[in-house]
Amino acid sequence: MRVTSELWAAALVRRVFSDGGFGAVVRRGGGEAGAVFVIVRDRLGVPRLFGPAPQSDYDSAKPQERRMAALPAETEEAIEARLARERRFDPDIWIVEIEPGSTPAEELLGITAP
Repeated sequence: MRVTSELWAAALVRRVFSDGGFGAVVRRGGGEAGAVFVIVRDRLGVPRLFGPAPQSDYDSAKPQERRMAALPAETEEAIEARLARERRFDPDIWIVEIEPGSTPAEELLGITAP
């Protein structure tokens, strides 16, 4: 059984806080299965955008596990434009913004390599 988007987003924010970082849900989407997008800021405030990984990146032994992939958007404006397009396509998306503490974003998000 797959964890709901609402629970996954809440757990991510809680884990970031417990590691000395900061996190917030910027936009709440569909509680059960809305796609989750994560903006990760480093200590200098430089943002990176992550979204749901393609289905081919999932491990067939763990189909319920959420995987994230880096999305091409290098500036704040590019990230906002990308998220606006995603919202028009799917109004149920979640947007979470984090500044990781001691645990790297790659470990927190289960990021797949491009």
